[in-house]
Amino acid sequence: MPKHALIEHRPYLVLSLLFAITYFFMMDGKVGGSWLALWKGAGVGFLAIYAVHRGPGRDGVLISIVMTLCALADVTIQFSFLAGGAIFAIGHMVAIGLYVSNRRERTSSSQKAAGVALLVITPVLAGTLTYPLDNWWLAALYAALVGAMAGAAWTSRFPRYRVGVGALLFVVSDLVLFAQEAGHISRDLSDWLVWPLYYSGQFLIATGVIQTIRKEEV
Repeated sequence: MPKHALIEHRPYLVLSLLFAITYFFMMDGKVGGSWLALWKGAGVGFLAIYAVHRGPGRDGVLISIVMTLCALADVTIQFSFLAGGAIFAIGHMVAIGLYVSNRRERTSSSQKAAGVALLVITPVLAGTLTYPLDNWWLAALYAALVGAMAGAAWTSRFPRYRVGVGALLFVVSDLVLFAQEAGHISRDLSDWLVWPLYYSGQFLIATGVIQTIRKEEV
């Protein structure tokens, strides 16, 4: 029964999971080019459609925009790393706006410290991992946005162990990618880690935000 309920009432989540899981097993296969890029984008793309259909109000619009931009970035990054990164950066800025406008009423000192640590440590780690590669500073600058997004998510009113953890998984996936680009870890290991971390993070973020705002509409 729960499975049938998921298919009937959350079909876009089912499609998102289907494309994300199959992409993981097909990304090194014979399918390539534009088809593979679209396949990759469909994973988060269906999360965006889920957010559009299930997310009421301003916050629903914002999380829909975040997921749409990330899906577009997933496709674009297959052809241009810098262009894809730029679209992700815009998505992070929208996400920061969403989380900052939904700050938790009471935040403990340890939670605030965790938010600040994410803001500071994420770009430091990214810069350390990528230096002295060309454009290492761009990696650090981008990572500052990722860290700010994660810190804002962690201190927002949305479920910390869904949205906050999802944002943390996003941070880790990017740091693994930077480590691979700098030659610190193998591409094979990076391929096995980055997509599961990234997609799991996006799934937790989208569902955590949407379910929170829907409960408030009841």
